[in-house]
Amino acid sequence: MNQSPTLIEQGISSQKLKTVSCANVLTLAYQSLGVIYGDLSTSPLYVYKTTFSGKLSLHEDDEEIFGVFSFIFWTFTFIALFKYVFVVLSADDNGEGGAFALYSLLCRYAKLTVLPNHQEMDEKLSTYATGSPGETTQSAAVKSFFEKHPKCQKCLLIFVLLGTCMAIGDSVLTPTISVLSAVSGVKLKIPQLHENYVVIISCIILVAIFSVQRYGTHRVAFVFAPISTAWLLSISSIGVYNTIKWNPRIVSALSPVYMYKFLRSTGVEGWVSLGGVVLSITGVETMFADLGHFSSLSIKVAFSFFVYPCLILAYMGEAAFLSKHHEDIQRSFYKAIPG
Repeated sequence: MNQSPTLIEQGISSQKLKTVSCANVLTLAYQSLGVIYGDLSTSPLYVYKTTFSGKLSLHEDDEEIFGVFSFIFWTFTFIALFKYVFVVLSADDNGEGGAFALYSLLCRYAKLTVLPNHQEMDEKLSTYATGSPGETTQSAAVKSFFEKHPKCQKCLLIFVLLGTCMAIGDSVLTPTISVLSAVSGVKLKIPQLHENYVVIISCIILVAIFSVQRYGTHRVAFVFAPISTAWLLSISSIGVYNTIKWNPRIVSALSPVYMYKFLRSTGVEGWVSLGGVVLSITGVETMFADLGHFSSLSIKVAFSFFVYPCLILAYMGEAAFLSKHHEDIQRSFYKAIPG
């Protein structure tokens, strides 16, 4: 009997992770592609375009292209891979992720009782852990600080609420940017398509996407997982093709030396343009926020062995194409598609 829908809806606590079969982990990893990585995998649509949309200009030596790709690679590696996969995903509250999950842990163990927490009825929950996680010198100091300063407890609650609001705002704004960028690519094949029609088509798609959320995570996952998989395989294949055809030397930009060269040659304008690089990790927080729908291991497997390499190849291929086609910077993603 297939248990994956149940596992998605209920989540998998860390205590029960050992009992989950390899097949279930792989199934959850596959389904997570349709729920978690939508925003992250569509970032290549607009990262380079946004980065070079200001006063930053391209020169013949391609130092700017190499530098921007190096920043994208290391930002993606440090934030998405090292921080989230190896650190943040381990900081769950009985299998639940997100800002309030961390706040719940603090309330339970550091006695930050601004909101009701650790009530008697909670003890009956099978996944409610009450044991001490093991106190270190640093955690004891933090606990003592908040217990002595009640005002800081309120500030922490406000900070958690602010972080949650920002996450909700990102989940609304980022799909809008992604869909609008994707639909605008149709204008390359249909130049006479008016901008108003692009907006209308984007709105229809967004309404349809948000409308299907009510059918449950496991149904949405099975519908969108093959779409996300095909998308990631396509852009990574195109990336490999462009790297080989246009500029195999782009591989050398994996060296962090090119980040230093980029900042040295571009100065303040280069620093300001790095805001576009941050767009490469939009949606990465979803890995932690949606932890309760999947398991930590399945998210790590999906990202580390599929999403991460696919996106790095996509960014690399687009950079290789741009190094030979400076004039196509505003439509680089679509222009880089062969044929």
